[in-house]
Amino acid sequence: MKTAIFYFAFAISSLLGAMRSHAHDTWLEAGAATVPVGEYTYVDLMLGNHGNDHRDFKLASKITLDPCTLSVVDPTGSTLDLKSAITDMGSAEKEGFWTAKYVFAKPGLHRFVHTLDTLHRTTRAIKSAKTFVMATDGVGNSIDSANPDLCHGFGLELVLKTPFATIEAGRPIELHVMRSGKPFPEARVTFVPRGTTLAEEFDSDYERISDSEGHVQFVPKEGNMLFAIVHHMAEGESGDGYENTHYSAAMVIQVPNKAINLR
Repeated sequence: MKTAIFYFAFAISSLLGAMRSHAHDTWLEAGAATVPVGEYTYVDLMLGNHGNDHRDFKLASKITLDPCTLSVVDPTGSTLDLKSAITDMGSAEKEGFWTAKYVFAKPGLHRFVHTLDTLHRTTRAIKSAKTFVMATDGVGNSIDSANPDLCHGFGLELVLKTPFATIEAGRPIELHVMRSGKPFPEARVTFVPRGTTLAEEFDSDYERISDSEGHVQFVPKEGNMLFAIVHHMAEGESGDGYENTHYSAAMVIQVPNKAINLR
């Protein structure tokens, strides 16, 4: 009897551990939404243990860097690796976060991109994350409309459809949920303003379901850091050493009270 109870408890513990591993989210934060050309920002790679399906904006532990990428796509479409310049901001192995300094040489929208591909027990975790910074030159030159967000074809991805310079509190932000480069309908996208903890289950104030073309809209009530996250568990998508694949895609947008003035 004791043996049976032990194995039952072990199985439940393993299941809960696997569930928790699926709920670890990585994301990127930048020091400012706009930066003059020639100045710098720090881009932070964060990790949270969101066993409650990311109902908050809290850090937990620090991601292992080996399976991660961190890069920036500048307004010309050129990609620069930032992982080689990354710095550990924790005093212990699992504390703090990673950060990288970047100097803006060109005006326009800069897209910071992170990916992760790793195995956890019998599940493969594939993640992507984005954040944005507009480099301004004091002239404008329609630099925002010329540099929209890109779809990279990740396993799961959020693409910003609203022009970055038009984003402000009280106006809709539109995202496109993409699955391997194709629209992903009926995906649950959670929007978390910093300092807000969402209700349990489905929170209709902060969660949306993508339409038949993979689009979702959310209207931020105030200027704040806004985190968007979507998950997808591909049961049976297996390979060498794993039985299922868990996808997630994150995006952090710094929502101003008033839209950016490019001039």
